[in-house]
Amino acid sequence: MISYFEKQTKELYDRTIKLVNVIKTLKLNRKGETFETDIDKDFKKDFFTLVDRVNLSLMEDKENFYGYFLFQMGRDIRFDITSATSVNFKGAKYVIYFNPIIFLQLDMKQMETTIKHEILHVLSQHLIRAREFKDKYSTLALNLAMDVVVNQYLDHLPPYSVTLEYINNNYDLSLEKFKTFEEYLEKIQVALELEDEDEDGEELESKENVATDFDPKKTHDIWDESQEIDEQTLRDFTEKFADNAKKGNIPNYIDNMIKSLKNSKGELPWNLYLKKLMGTLEANKKKSITRRNRRQPNRLELRGELRGHKAEIAVAIDISGSISDEEFKQAIKEVLAIVKSHNQEITIIECDEKIRRAYKIKSAKDIQQRVATGGGTRFSPVFGYANNKKINLLIYFTDGKGEEKLEVIPRGYKILWVISGRGDKLSLREPFGVVKKLKKIEIKRDTTDMSDVISDGYSMNNHAPIL
Repeated sequence: MISYFEKQTKELYDRTIKLVNVIKTLKLNRKGETFETDIDKDFKKDFFTLVDRVNLSLMEDKENFYGYFLFQMGRDIRFDITSATSVNFKGAKYVIYFNPIIFLQLDMKQMETTIKHEILHVLSQHLIRAREFKDKYSTLALNLAMDVVVNQYLDHLPPYSVTLEYINNNYDLSLEKFKTFEEYLEKIQVALELEDEDEDGEELESKENVATDFDPKKTHDIWDESQEIDEQTLRDFTEKFADNAKKGNIPNYIDNMIKSLKNSKGELPWNLYLKKLMGTLEANKKKSITRRNRRQPNRLELRGELRGHKAEIAVAIDISGSISDEEFKQAIKEVLAIVKSHNQEITIIECDEKIRRAYKIKSAKDIQQRVATGGGTRFSPVFGYANNKKINLLIYFTDGKGEEKLEVIPRGYKILWVISGRGDKLSLREPFGVVKKLKKIEIKRDTTDMSDVISDGYSMNNHAPIL
């Protein structure tokens, strides 16, 4: 004998199929707007009445954190998402979307799990992390890594869910439980490249207005529609949602995620931010005889490409007298310590109102005595130089006093401004990158080598549970 909930679910599913037949004749606009005007109002009301029953079940559960978190979220229906649920940030709140075609095929516990899944993405800061890594890793690798991180904490998973077993079996891997998101991502990306699968190709797929099956390549596409907001503000909103949801005892793994969220709220020092940037650089590609050329796969004489692990990094140093020798030497040693494991090449650019000298270094012993100068500072010559080179990242050490507007617009590389201890702020109205402050150091006559350069990794997503 079926329960009232099961009967209600079946009736809604039958109504969904009829509604879908109408929606399939409509065109989804370019931004993937909701089907508000095309969804039967009675259907929408009845559907969210069912979601309310699921939410009530979550609130009555011993892990009621999820129920109270969901209670704060906006809700909408999207037939075009390729999963039962998805989430993004709009209108100063998180919004959870439901695809009734997929959602209504689940039982009560599986419905609860799909909602928990989205909330764990939020707590794990995956909406932020996806931005950081999307230039270096494929969409599929990112989606699989993020899903496998959060699904390890969940029971009653839908049959299509991405699990460790699924990834290990399908991609011939041996991923272990509760490793970092970054570790999963790197190994999955390598496996995808070896199989020549899901490299983000040149051909754009047409966007369907109705999705009937789970597709891991597209399950987080809706994240790109999130409101434009800086990372710090988004973390503040996430912490507020999490604090409001703590109505009783919460599981240790959720407490761990919230602590990680709070710890990451403070502004990262420039050196730790540089570490994060190193993981987002678009690596140069190298030729491979084991892969066919993607543009012309039938021409066997053309070699394909694999992602390399080498990027060009330029370090510009303002030598107009604004940065001391001690600050300069310490900063360069930290740069070297951070990038040494990535096999990147570093070019030192000495500049004031123009570029005085540029040379490559591999270690601290290659650093040359700075050219003596007393001129003013202009930033534009460095960007003109960088635009003509294959630069992936430009780190600019300066006191911040220069033009208000660049004469040259940066092209195709990331920029990290580091303001010296004696500087205040960057004079540019549009910096085209992130601005950080260099910690003041004591000026000494005889400088010594740093012995405490930070060399450990940085991850907001080491999800090993606290027992």
